[in-house]
Amino acid sequence: MGYEWFISLRYLKAKRRQGFISLISIISVAGVAVGVMALIVVLAVMTGFTDSLREKILGINSHIVVQRLGNGITDYKDLSKVILQEKGVLAATPYTYSQTMLSVPDASSGAIVRGIDPNTANDVLSLNSQLIRGSIIALNEGTPSASDSKTDTSPSRVLPGIILGKELARNLHVDIGYKVRLFSPSGPLTPMGVIPKIKTCRVVGIFDTGMYEYDSSLAYISLTTAQDFLELGNNVHGLELKVDDIYKASAIASELEEKLGFGYIVKDWISMNKNLFSALKLEKTAMFIILALIVLVAAFNIISTLIMLVMSKGKDIAILKSMGATSRGIMRIFVYEGLIIGLTGTVTGVIGGLVICKILSKYQFIKLPSDVYPITTLPIKVLPMDVTLVAISAALITLLATIYPSWQASKIDPAVALRYE
Repeated sequence: MGYEWFISLRYLKAKRRQGFISLISIISVAGVAVGVMALIVVLAVMTGFTDSLREKILGINSHIVVQRLGNGITDYKDLSKVILQEKGVLAATPYTYSQTMLSVPDASSGAIVRGIDPNTANDVLSLNSQLIRGSIIALNEGTPSASDSKTDTSPSRVLPGIILGKELARNLHVDIGYKVRLFSPSGPLTPMGVIPKIKTCRVVGIFDTGMYEYDSSLAYISLTTAQDFLELGNNVHGLELKVDDIYKASAIASELEEKLGFGYIVKDWISMNKNLFSALKLEKTAMFIILALIVLVAAFNIISTLIMLVMSKGKDIAILKSMGATSRGIMRIFVYEGLIIGLTGTVTGVIGGLVICKILSKYQFIKLPSDVYPITTLPIKVLPMDVTLVAISAALITLLATIYPSWQASKIDPAVALRYE
């Protein structure tokens, strides 16, 4: 061990009359540890929130959407075959999209009704995993009905199926087997005005995405039912695609738009949610900068600790210099001492932050209101890159904090320091 390390370690073990300096050193270590711990936990929460939100959005929406200007896409089966030949595209399914009113005898609610192909929709969307009751295939089968009873199944005529979000079903006070009416504003024009088109459906499924916005306003019907209800004929509003790498969706979308030519619009999930994820990224960066100030405050404690130590060790420094110690060696003594304080706090903070993240991830005892946040529990995801960035940043800040006091110590003149001893 070099004499610089030996002396810096001895200085950390303050004598009784220098106990105040030792106390400040402990406070400095605690300050760095708390700052590092807070940074790791907050970054893990922000990363987990972003990932959870992305998974939920991509669970209910596709990676890429293909649309056509005008009245939609007529030859969507042939177009699907062409698109599936594109490298990276795994599956495609047609869809329709409309805003309607859902009504039951004692309640009503506005909703977005999406027409899907039950045979191919689950290849693109994770609908089966979101269903808490019922099935997607039931959209094709339909259910028989004859009377006005909400749950009557006497065979007379077949009602098309509909799948509702959990919150939407709760607002309408319906469950599996209940009948609901769809009202379309695009009905026939009469002298009395536009008469809404009405279609009666039977609830065949309830889904729960975990996102209140979707669960309270979204419903699914079969593609053929939607085409009949909206009078689209054989047209669809677009195609939804699934790709093998969600982060290459932008490149694949650009290639598809160029390949399909004029008249087609191809949008990927990143561009459709650009503002949301940009805001989350900016918030994560802002939180990192704000919480890094905690480490900076702890660095000022390190500066004050070293300055007081230099002032109390003036005689020791003068003796060391008179014995042959160089100014660089004296400077190293106090740099090492500051680094020991900073690195101890950093390691303690990293361990503490990882332990807290592990506890929060395992037990999930922090609940979030579902009508405010798109998730119900506090999400945690620790990225090794984030932990490394926090540790390096804390170490650099504490290293910079040692430079000025160490430089002042190296400038002490032995003759002047010993003259008043």
